[in-house]
Amino acid sequence: MQRVALIDYGSGNLRSAEKALVRAADGTAQIVATHDPDVVAKADRIVLPGVGAFAACMAALSERTGVIEAMNTAVRQHGAPFLGICVGMQLMASRGLEFGVTPGLGWIDGDVRAIEPRGKGLKVPHMGWNTLDVVTDLPMLAGPRAGEPVYFTHSFAMFPTDSADVAAYVDHGGRFPAAVARGNLAGVQFHPEKSQAAGLRFLASFLEWRP
Repeated sequence: MQRVALIDYGSGNLRSAEKALVRAADGTAQIVATHDPDVVAKADRIVLPGVGAFAACMAALSERTGVIEAMNTAVRQHGAPFLGICVGMQLMASRGLEFGVTPGLGWIDGDVRAIEPRGKGLKVPHMGWNTLDVVTDLPMLAGPRAGEPVYFTHSFAMFPTDSADVAAYVDHGGRFPAAVARGNLAGVQFHPEKSQAAGLRFLASFLEWRP
């Protein structure tokens, strides 16, 4: 049975992500919430959750001794499929521009910056259900490609330098990336753990993904 390391660094959506992954796995995978570097380095898949400010999340992740190094071992060296959720996706970027400049993991070149919707009645945070414009054949996004809405709650978004790294866009007073993908890396700005049946199908597909 494959083991999925759900990185525990104090993120507020850890438990909801864990419950959703367990439901999506339906006994086919072991979901382990952990910050043990040995467990992370040997994991078959890695999920990085995240809510809140980029700088605070990056600081909390960095404080877990050896976890970033273990993630690099599993993901960059061994090719383990990786999924970043919300701020977990944003941390994949080169840097975040919230409360100053904070270096990210640097896995996908780009910045995380505030969204600035145009139009009356469009608020920040961007909160609620939206459909996506999927621009890749990433299997996890089959449902959203067919028009299934997913749930967002955020004020910042990741803007990759190379548009080829964008897997899907969302429109909220302007078009911005809602998902990224490169090789065995994937990230989504929306919350699959809050997206009901569509989110569970997304996570089940991630657990079967063979990049």
